Amino acid sequence: MNIRVFRIVPLAMLLAAPLTAQTRLQYPPAAKGTQVDDYHGVKVADPYRWLENPDSPETRAWIQAENALTFGYLGSIPERPAIRGRLEQAQNYMRYGSGWKAGGKYFFYMNTGLQNQSVLYFQDGRNAKPRVLIDPNTLSTNGTVALSTVAVSHNGRYIAYAINRAGSDWQEFRIREINTGRDLPDRIEWAKFTGASWTHDNKGFFYSRYDAPTGTNALTGSNKFHKLYYHRVGTPQSRDQLIYDRPDQPDWGFDANVTDDGAFLIINVWQGTDTRNRLYFIDFDNPGKPRITAPVVKLVDRLDAAYNFAGNDGTNFYVRTDLQAPNGRVVGIDIDNPRQERWYTIVPEGKDAMVSARAIGGRLAVSLLQDAHSVIRFYDLPRRPATRGDRMSGVNNRRPGAVQRRGLGLTSAVFEIQLPDLGSADDISGTDDDTEMFYTFTSFLRPRSIYRFDVRSRRNEVWKESKTTIDVSKFETRQVFYNSKDGTRVPMFIVLRKGVAQDGNNPTLLYGYGGFDISETPTFSSSRLVWLEMGGVYASANLRGGGEYGRAWHEGGMLDKKQNVFDDFIAAAEYLIREKYTSTPKLAITGGSNGGLLVGAVLNQRPDLFGAAIPAVGVMDMLRFDQFTIGAAWASDYGSPGKPDQFKTLYAYSPLHNIKSTCYPPTLILTADHDDRVVPGHSFKYAAALQAAQTCARPTLIRIDVDAGHGAGKPTSKTLDEYADRYAFLVRNLGMTLTFR
Repeated sequence: MNIRVFRIVPLAMLLAAPLTAQTRLQYPPAAKGTQVDDYHGVKVADPYRWLENPDSPETRAWIQAENALTFGYLGSIPERPAIRGRLEQAQNYMRYGSGWKAGGKYFFYMNTGLQNQSVLYFQDGRNAKPRVLIDPNTLSTNGTVALSTVAVSHNGRYIAYAINRAGSDWQEFRIREINTGRDLPDRIEWAKFTGASWTHDNKGFFYSRYDAPTGTNALTGSNKFHKLYYHRVGTPQSRDQLIYDRPDQPDWGFDANVTDDGAFLIINVWQGTDTRNRLYFIDFDNPGKPRITAPVVKLVDRLDAAYNFAGNDGTNFYVRTDLQAPNGRVVGIDIDNPRQERWYTIVPEGKDAMVSARAIGGRLAVSLLQDAHSVIRFYDLPRRPATRGDRMSGVNNRRPGAVQRRGLGLTSAVFEIQLPDLGSADDISGTDDDTEMFYTFTSFLRPRSIYRFDVRSRRNEVWKESKTTIDVSKFETRQVFYNSKDGTRVPMFIVLRKGVAQDGNNPTLLYGYGGFDISETPTFSSSRLVWLEMGGVYASANLRGGGEYGRAWHEGGMLDKKQNVFDDFIAAAEYLIREKYTSTPKLAITGGSNGGLLVGAVLNQRPDLFGAAIPAVGVMDMLRFDQFTIGAAWASDYGSPGKPDQFKTLYAYSPLHNIKSTCYPPTLILTADHDDRVVPGHSFKYAAALQAAQTCARPTLIRIDVDAGHGAGKPTSKTLDEYADRYAFLVRNLGMTLTFR
């Protein structure tokens, strides 16, 4: 895709009069076509269908004109340079990403401050001198090539790594020798939504991909027929071995991981964004000489619950599931006798939502959410139950090298890690045959650092610590609870400067997501701290549709219950106003992707409630989202416009189709030309329709980033530019006086 965009155009060329609060912007003309679609007897006009083609001359001209208007407007805001400068100062600190141990070596991501991409380091011992392994900043001149996934071979010789270009979801895999830093000739293209997992003979790894797209539809074409492959080191991709595919199931996808003992390949079969999945495996028989072509065994072949592999003791598998346990539990399954009635509970369901479980150091590390913040508990693992054959022969049918368990299983935790704050523990890593576990921890006021936990000694320590240059002691985090429209109790985090008066005059930014079982837990952001320094308040609402309280919370905000998400968000705004944190003229809302949909929907439903809005990379056309890239996968959460009842629900809240002629709050729409997750046509059509419907002088602008995608891997420089534009827009439209305190 080659979309030319003008960065800055003199504002006087774009406006008919000097810019004031009452100036009505002159929006670029957007021709209305005659496209009308029939959905189950309902005629629906789609006048801006032509904007779905990002490469047409008409769309390119519209993009150029819109960006000229938007960047001219933003560039005229006097406070923007100071905001951009402060954002850069705040971001310029040494910070760490995830860390882990593999192949006898230690790995971590680090950014010295303003590097566009974080660099991957390794060290031979936990306290040895780090060495650069992969620096993605050397792979492009503008920082738009990012690392997306890496996998270390069992012997620590190789690392398979994938790069993504300009924010696209497409992945290109390469292989590097760790000690020499030399890349092998191997290249794997058109991989997507996949990691890599090595066999224990170190000869190759598994990954998943789609067929190469045809024509020019690489960034918009629908993604169908995921396939699982095995790549052998030193061979061309054309010789990669197809391990499993389902030509009869175009929407199925495959994640594959080799077990810690190297004896099995676990295949997670996913269908769209549904949290429910199928669980298959391949028995390699011998980890040293794995039979990768062995038959695929369907351990769980029904789409009735989530089934996530957590570890194994020989042929005894540990699986986290929400079957008959909406908050999650861990069960043991003997794969030689896998009937459901023989499953036994290892960790029972509790009041907290179980996020993940993993066998580490002979115990089970379980991550949970307690009112939207993390808890990590350890449980003993049971001895493998004797099978009928064991009892007859008098032997233990345990595979060689398996960890000997410490007990018969418990119904309560052995111990809990003391985390430093109400925050988020993520990136948990470790193996069943090693007592070292690594994880990251962050909160709203604590930057992400890497922690090391020894399962045997129970020592918890910071391994790599990030230290912001901002004095976070000036701020505080509050967790509040409010009632939604139907009486449901919803949590919300509020971050603000200590001593701020609750007088209704505080500029406030309310964030929400509410979908796909994704939990919005506390995270650190230097740009958010700059907002607090500017006198702003930040609020994050834990809406239904997420996973904060397990499956019931998720299902309470999906399909025909999606309106609950919008009601929860509106109730959050009303709470902030009622409690005088802010007032309507001072309240801005924002969200990205599914959160962009959220912002678009509530703007239509309550345009009177908000002082400004920033929807980012949003799903705005709920009648055609399934026509592009991976959009069809979202039907598990949204429903399908092809089904009459679900169409009715989608049509009722679709942001694009519910725009009306009224005075909307000042709105800055964000998207990117290389977004192949939520294609930019969503935002293009929405912006054209909103501009045509706006009845007052409040600005309705769209900012279209170039060489950028849905958000992952965005260079630091682009992120700083975007947040400078966001905050400058809010300074002007919320009536803020810029001071950094």
